[in-house]
Amino acid sequence: MSPQTTRWTFFVTTLAAFMVSLDNLVVTTALPEIRTSLGAGISDLEWTVNAYTLTFGVLLLTGAALGERFGRRRILGLGIALFTVSSALAALAPNIETLIAARAVQGVGGAMILPLTLTLLSSAVAPERRGAALGIWGAVSGLGVAFGPLIGGAVVDGWAWQWIFWINVPVGILLAPLALTRLSPEKGTPQKLDLPGLGLITAGLFGIVWGLVRGNTAGWGSLEVVGSLIAGAGVTALFVAWEARTDTPMLPLRLFRSRGFAASNVSAMLFSFGMFGSIFLLAQFLQTVQGSGPFEAGLKMLPWTAMPMLVAPLAGPLSDRIGGRPLLVVGLLLQAAGLGWLALNMSPDTAYSTQWPAFVISGIGMALFFVPIANVVLGSVPAGDTGVASGANNAIREIGGVFGVAVLAAVFSHSGSYASAQDYSDGTSVAVWVGAGVVLAAAIAAAFVPGLRKRAPEAGSVVVREPEPVPA
Repeated sequence: MSPQTTRWTFFVTTLAAFMVSLDNLVVTTALPEIRTSLGAGISDLEWTVNAYTLTFGVLLLTGAALGERFGRRRILGLGIALFTVSSALAALAPNIETLIAARAVQGVGGAMILPLTLTLLSSAVAPERRGAALGIWGAVSGLGVAFGPLIGGAVVDGWAWQWIFWINVPVGILLAPLALTRLSPEKGTPQKLDLPGLGLITAGLFGIVWGLVRGNTAGWGSLEVVGSLIAGAGVTALFVAWEARTDTPMLPLRLFRSRGFAASNVSAMLFSFGMFGSIFLLAQFLQTVQGSGPFEAGLKMLPWTAMPMLVAPLAGPLSDRIGGRPLLVVGLLLQAAGLGWLALNMSPDTAYSTQWPAFVISGIGMALFFVPIANVVLGSVPAGDTGVASGANNAIREIGGVFGVAVLAAVFSHSGSYASAQDYSDGTSVAVWVGAGVVLAAAIAAAFVPGLRKRAPEAGSVVVREPEPVPA
């Protein structure tokens, strides 16, 4: 591949990954403004977040498969175009229903973009430079997540909440034609799409999330809620049965025979559950209860969201020496402790001097989790399954976030409300305690991740993880 194509690939893929990663949390500091501007309730705000995360998480594996079948740059360009158009529709939304629909389409576009940026960049860079290139790609994606609340807050303060979506439009207009004309037209190995599996998991998860979101409004014993939860669980069970029998599963269940793969993915799902569910409420707490502006709220959360950028360079070498399990367990324990600290000091007059140490502790915990998780997941499967294993881990983490927002918002609605600062504080305190408990459960799951086993030194030898990868 020519140096010019490599440079264009690096530029397009890293900027596209940043744009998609940014939209994971950029909306959090805009939620109070969206609530007042569009007359939204707590369930509407849940769907504003979850419509994006649910479609993004469910379709990640399918987006990668589409690129292999129809051409990576073609699907990447189509994904960028879809993301751009849906961003404009979100900015123009006259009501909350339109905004939620646009966010769902954004998630579809994001699922077509993110996995293909990694694949295209990996194939465009020479093997001896690939580690550095992928490291930069990961750092840029991490910056998108870390600075999402801060950028969202600055945009809302400076202009209006609509501009958190408008800022994607010029970037998308720039990137889409570049992706279609400047990147390599190569295809990967064509893969058969698991459309039945995709339909089943989408319907199953939607049914469960719908029931959780509607529980406090319609009543937990209502036919709508009970029926939705039962139907969603039943369809999800059908998905598992289908994946076990089909020859081309989107999620090969045999991977879960590996203790490392199973334990790391359970801990990842529970971590995202507690973290994203808590951020959803805490970002609003800083504004609704304590009177911070959107930018100030994002700035106050920065010790939490940006801490991984500072800790990761130190934790990476440590992970190589002692393995991923100790970092995962300690990181999750710190995250749980930080959330517990915040829940314990949740009141309208809580000073920021009481909050920021908890944000720092949670941020360090998040960094210690993020650094080894990918290596642990990929080290637990055969080399030929690393692509699907990585995609599955990302999808499971996103789905964990969906359930975290839905469940913690339901807990909040049961224990509190927007009626007064004290009511919001009471509801958020209970919900964040639940989030801390879920993250603590993630730490217990991480304790089952296998440790390291050192082989006799060989040329190019590496430290490997127990047990041996599951057979293909």
